[in-house]
Amino acid sequence: MQAFFSFARTLGLSLLLGGASLAALAGDGHDHGEAPAAPSGPAMPRFAATSDLFELVGVLDGAQLSLYLDHSADNRPVADAQLELDLGGKPLALTRVAEGEFRATLAAPPPEGEIPVTATVVAGDESDLLAATLDVHATDAHTDPAAPPWRRAWAWGAGAAAAVLALGWALRRARTATPAKAGGAA
Repeated sequence: MQAFFSFARTLGLSLLLGGASLAALAGDGHDHGEAPAAPSGPAMPRFAATSDLFELVGVLDGAQLSLYLDHSADNRPVADAQLELDLGGKPLALTRVAEGEFRATLAAPPPEGEIPVTATVVAGDESDLLAATLDVHATDAHTDPAAPPWRRAWAWGAGAAAAVLALGWALRRARTATPAKAGGAA
């Protein structure tokens, strides 16, 4: 029985140390270069509408809609543009923020689903009608997909080592417990 406890102790210690050494393993693309910035959260709902003349991108942040209008040919902001926008069949009042940049404040954040967007652009003697769909979905929490696989392996190894040590402790305790004597007083 002593050999079993020695084996269990050695196995538990080796699993614990082996799991700790997994932290030294490098992940994919390990080159000591600067790590790319991880996204801080889910992407905000957006739409993009393009034509031969213009590109319009809208980004929704709650009830705030930011719009960016550029020329399709060279991605320059459209100067002195008149922009009219319908969101779900309802016209929105737009405020010019900068050249090619507009903002709108909705009465309330839109409901989940696909919302049709129609924009009329007039810039000088050029005009165009753009159409897109704003896809609004609820954000859901995800685990970090970029977490290195050694973390999961280390956790399993530590759990297995703890289980082996607990089993060894329980067996040793059971072995050293003195059995109760049967019988009465003489």
